[in-house]
Amino acid sequence: MTTSDAFGVYVHWPYCARICPYCDFNVYKQKSIDDAQWIDALTREVAHWAKFYPGRRLTSLYFGGGTPSLAPVSVLSAVIKACSDHWAFDDDIEITLEANPVDASRALFEGLRAIGINRLSLGVQSFQDDALAFLGRDHNGDQGRKALENAQKVFERVTFDLIYALPDQSLVQWEAALKEALHYAPTHLSLYELTIEPGTAFAQACAAGRWAPPDEDIRADLFDVTQDLTRNAGLHAYEVSNHARPGFESKHNQLYWRYGDYIGIGPGAHGRVCIDDHKHAVENHKRPDAYLDAIGVHGHGAHIKHRLTTEEMLMERFSMGLRLAEGIPLYADDPFYADDRRVDALRQLIGEGLLTDNCGTLRASPTGRPILNALLEAIFTAS
Repeated sequence: MTTSDAFGVYVHWPYCARICPYCDFNVYKQKSIDDAQWIDALTREVAHWAKFYPGRRLTSLYFGGGTPSLAPVSVLSAVIKACSDHWAFDDDIEITLEANPVDASRALFEGLRAIGINRLSLGVQSFQDDALAFLGRDHNGDQGRKALENAQKVFERVTFDLIYALPDQSLVQWEAALKEALHYAPTHLSLYELTIEPGTAFAQACAAGRWAPPDEDIRADLFDVTQDLTRNAGLHAYEVSNHARPGFESKHNQLYWRYGDYIGIGPGAHGRVCIDDHKHAVENHKRPDAYLDAIGVHGHGAHIKHRLTTEEMLMERFSMGLRLAEGIPLYADDPFYADDRRVDALRQLIGEGLLTDNCGTLRASPTGRPILNALLEAIFTAS
């Protein structure tokens, strides 16, 4: 299967038991769920998009959120069946579900495996109780360890997240935390630097001067330690924040970063879809009640459907693709070359050793990867 053939579905479950202070995702406090209503809405939306994509083979199906491990298993199962009814599944399709340690029992994992989930993503975030309390998580370190052990007994493909660059976190502390994570011999790790997103509780706390994230030099040192430890453990950094053993890279995330086609199902879900040979950005209604109302009227939850311009597609392609270690191809007739100022900016960054161009494949160098946003700004503000 070529990259252009890859096709995915992302399903957003909008509910959480609590809202973490760093989170800016489209999430709401958990409430009572009408299983039948959600089965009807999500499967109708799958059927709607299937009309635009007949005959495609599904490479990846991803349940994110929110906390999709809180979703009724009957809802998850119905969505998987709806997808299999409308599309052929690739022989090694990846079906991922995100789960929180506090509700991640062995029995739940076995039930998820029985309905077709074959990859689990655990939101561990830390094994240290003080860090978990600061991050507003509803589990402790022992619950995180137990959930991971249970997951690895049920699923061959397990990944978990950790967050670093917490206030006052030292290199020694992060090195110890990451070494503990690597003790579990993971096949995939997502390691995210704490980002202060506008509108979050953490943004308000920083604005009030209650605490501050580490300075740029410390963050750079923490990033370097992360790369060294994961590389020595055999997990290559196939993307800026994601590390995996060969063959265990996330197919769904690679689909995003390679700028493939994917459909967004559920409240606030985004998609990038080709309609009449043109790429469109699609975003669903965010609030669950508005989404469900839209399904009832239109059979889909789309709030925005925007045909992307050439410039918008270039910016998205570069911002996603340069995150990957494999980089992005630049073709002889690539629309990127239509703007001389942009090309000059690219050549300057290559000359400075921040980007490399090897036979038409553009990559961020080890020096450039930690400052990708600055590199993208330099390229696209030059045009």
